[in-house]
Amino acid sequence: MKRNGKPDATMARNGVTAQKLKHLELLLIEPWPIRVGAAQGLPVATPMNILVTNPASFIVQKLLIQKYRSVDKQAQDVLYIHDTIELFGPSLPTLKALWDTTIQPTLPTKVARHVTMLATETFSDVTDIIRSAARIPQDRTLSPERVRATCQLALSVMFQS
Repeated sequence: MKRNGKPDATMARNGVTAQKLKHLELLLIEPWPIRVGAAQGLPVATPMNILVTNPASFIVQKLLIQKYRSVDKQAQDVLYIHDTIELFGPSLPTLKALWDTTIQPTLPTKVARHVTMLATETFSDVTDIIRSAARIPQDRTLSPERVRATCQLALSVMFQS
């Protein structure tokens, strides 16, 4: 928020408007290369590698920014965490290894502890935010308890010492 009480969520420079993101550096830790091209339906002349945020960094960043977000955005972020876990669930040992060896060591000890505390607090009970997250998808039915339990279990494994 600005001093006058207005939201301060975007900035404009040289004609480009961008959303301000907290803990952006987390999204740059050990990105995953993805090969894209015509075979993936993208209209590019030659295939190329792009770098995308690894799912563990994405989850950690979503946990850390939730207090800065509106309730609607918090619900959206909970759904993103849930969907990331569902998509990369078979890779849970890889996500844990990323947290243990790459992400956690870059964080101050207090912030790393805060991440694990946020994961526990956010998914310990079904809340209005989790209920709202479960209602967002139009293409499937999710129960709030399923969202909570999936996230709680996966994050407890990912962040266990």
